[in-house]
Amino acid sequence: MYDIIIIGSGAGGATMAYRLADTGKKILIIERGDYVPIEKENWDSVEVFEKNRYTTNDLWLDKHGKPFRPGMHYNVGGNTKFYGAALFRLREEDFREIQHYGGVSPAWPIQYKDLQNYYLEAEKLFHVHGKRGSDPTEPFDSEPYPNPPLPHEPRIQEIVDELTDYGLHPFELPIGVNFTPHTTANAPYILDRFDGFPDASERKGDAHLCALAKALEYPNVELMVNTKVLKLNTDASGTKISEVVVEQNGETKTLSSELVILSAGAINSAAILLESKSEQFPNGLANTSDQVGRNYMFHQNTALVALYTEPNPTKFGKTFGINDFYHANRDYKFPLGHIQMLGKSDPHQIKADSPVAAPGFTFELMAEHAVDFWLTSEDLPDPENRVTVEDGQIKISYSENNQKGHEFLKSELIKALKASGKFETFLFKGFYFSKGMDVASPAHQNGTTKMGLNPATSVVDTNCKAHDLQNLYIVDGGFFVSSGAVNPALTIIAMALRVGDHLKNEVLTS
Repeated sequence: MYDIIIIGSGAGGATMAYRLADTGKKILIIERGDYVPIEKENWDSVEVFEKNRYTTNDLWLDKHGKPFRPGMHYNVGGNTKFYGAALFRLREEDFREIQHYGGVSPAWPIQYKDLQNYYLEAEKLFHVHGKRGSDPTEPFDSEPYPNPPLPHEPRIQEIVDELTDYGLHPFELPIGVNFTPHTTANAPYILDRFDGFPDASERKGDAHLCALAKALEYPNVELMVNTKVLKLNTDASGTKISEVVVEQNGETKTLSSELVILSAGAINSAAILLESKSEQFPNGLANTSDQVGRNYMFHQNTALVALYTEPNPTKFGKTFGINDFYHANRDYKFPLGHIQMLGKSDPHQIKADSPVAAPGFTFELMAEHAVDFWLTSEDLPDPENRVTVEDGQIKISYSENNQKGHEFLKSELIKALKASGKFETFLFKGFYFSKGMDVASPAHQNGTTKMGLNPATSVVDTNCKAHDLQNLYIVDGGFFVSSGAVNPALTIIAMALRVGDHLKNEVLTS
């Protein structure tokens, strides 16, 4: 018997464990996978991107029932072991109703001020580097980022200068990285393999290293790996979770706890709830509103690779972003979205993403000249974009929306790049290629257990407690009401800190 069971060790679950570890309560974190091994393949793009060495072998279904292999990582630290560690606060306006080209982004039942202090704490916990005030859309905070911004390498600085001359306002990207982990010597460290790679040097600001490892220093905190949660059972009254049913090494076990925190990620948390149906709950747990699994969002995302005449010897290019088009301005009636840099691509990544080599150029030569961008536009909540489970298999029924704004964003970036002569003269017109992300790329998943004041139209309240159950909290990207247009990780971390304080101050003391 445990006092608290936390399901999932990613951004939400690991941070919940960190926040609650000092309560003295007997805490169990259940992780479906194992630790990511530290090995030379961590930084091998063929192993990581072509052979998918670290992604699940599970197959999901798309809206047509066609199987696909999702880019999901089941391991200690969750998807944060592989993320790019760009840690943004949602803008103040993101918590309000916003009109987009594709429809309306609804207001949240909380405001930015409810998370402001927790955002700051999250930035400290995850070693965020940045420059406060350099982003023209960033919410005000009197405190600086906990660490100085990562410097631009020379070629990236040239591009920053060109975009500034064009009239844009590039800003220092907030990145979570710890240059002085206690487990290593103080030798200088050069960032390189990052976006999509696990970090063998353990300097990336991920949930395992920044939060879970600290929680596990407490004797009352336990981690159970290679353990898949199958379903949650309630007591006879149907008001409390009484059992967590798991599968470990082929054996089914039943665990019990006074409090259950579900942090398996927006997709898998919804799937667990839907699979936990019973006679009392024929539509699944926490689902009297019929909203579990609905309103799935993961952003309109595009990777765009531009080839310049100038070589790009940069090792780590993920140091600036552009938010000039985040709000409705610059002759646009509605918001377009956010632009940031990606880690530097290599020939194997270019070959995987480019339909053809540029005329007369090898993939190796293309990689030498490539500059990599990531574009994000808001994905709007749609109840028909949803997660369901069919015969134990996850199905993602999803249709794109708000595409017009995203296309405008892409065209604005291309115009800005072509304003540079070095880009325009490459192959006479400038060469670039882009790749949109589909349902197989769920890195920014959110919205499936949305927060709200009305139990008839939402799944959790403003403290992430399930409306239908006394002892179930859902703390991952599922609580998002709208997706904003920046990476969701820091908001999940900040909310976990906030919910942890609520539990410590108002629930666990009673």
